Amino acid sequence: MSATMTKRERLRATGKGDPVDRPAVALWRHFPGDDQRAGDLAAATVAWQAQYDWDFIKVSPSSSFCLVDWGVEDRWVGGDEGTREYTRRVIQRPEDWATLPVLDPRRADGLKKQLRCLELIAEAVGQEIPFIQTIFSPLAQAKNLAGNDRLLNHLRQAPDLLRAGLETITETTIRFIEACARTGIAGIYYAASLANYELMSEAEYRALGEPNDRRILAAAGGCWFNMVHLHGSAVMFDLVASYPAQALNWHDREGPPSLAEGIQRFPGAVSGGLARWEDLLRGDPDGIRARSAEAIRQTGGRRLILSSGCVAPVNAPFSNLRAVRQAVERET
Repeated sequence: MSATMTKRERLRATGKGDPVDRPAVALWRHFPGDDQRAGDLAAATVAWQAQYDWDFIKVSPSSSFCLVDWGVEDRWVGGDEGTREYTRRVIQRPEDWATLPVLDPRRADGLKKQLRCLELIAEAVGQEIPFIQTIFSPLAQAKNLAGNDRLLNHLRQAPDLLRAGLETITETTIRFIEACARTGIAGIYYAASLANYELMSEAEYRALGEPNDRRILAAAGGCWFNMVHLHGSAVMFDLVASYPAQALNWHDREGPPSLAEGIQRFPGAVSGGLARWEDLLRGDPDGIRARSAEAIRQTGGRRLILSSGCVAPVNAPFSNLRAVRQAVERET
């Protein structure tokens, strides 16, 4: 195909495996400090898009945006990834899970602020640039409410109480997605970060993670571009590969499967090809072009979204970021 496609056309074709004019490409990052105010996060996100012209915008609030109304506290202390440090958890005892109220996204400050951010992005980019909202899975939210060790203890000692908390989180998340849909999002970036063998067994995840994952993805089913994200080097790829989503993103340069293997096991678009630290942060443009070309060869340039396995480091060299965007043009 030689005619230039719009971003929407390219993403739709990529997800279906249809021919494209060039491989899709996108990177996303955190904006520490700016992510505490709707207008500043929207402005930073739009500026990032304007600078590099990605095929879609992945909106990246801090992970606490969906939790502050339940009482968590966090702070920015620095770091390559741009994530914040939690300073107050709200779940201490298993019984605390039953005290969480279902939140109304129109009234809860953190959720309402993020909806305003999406509205501002929509006003800035219109229909030309697809944008997707980050949604953390109920288990991922539970981890940040309790802390990882406490969550796993409750999962194994009091699963019924934890399940009650997960139900509250799931219902709140579905309400938030329904509100997001009215802002014009193309879909969600669903972070199923605990689907990882280093954190729990597959049986545990199937019991307490998968059912709610599927409910949330069903709630986002009216959107046309939903991406699932797996985090870490020992991911439950085949479990999540059956989820109803148009794209799957994982750390293919840090653990199995490779892009070539993943594209055989997932029917939609595969998102990856570059390592956050080795390539984007510590690499150079020549290395990034070589890695990108190799990713395109692995997939034949179809069903590929060239990206990193997770957020780009906030201090990645500009020349490396430009090289990522240029790589899809050079290889076409």
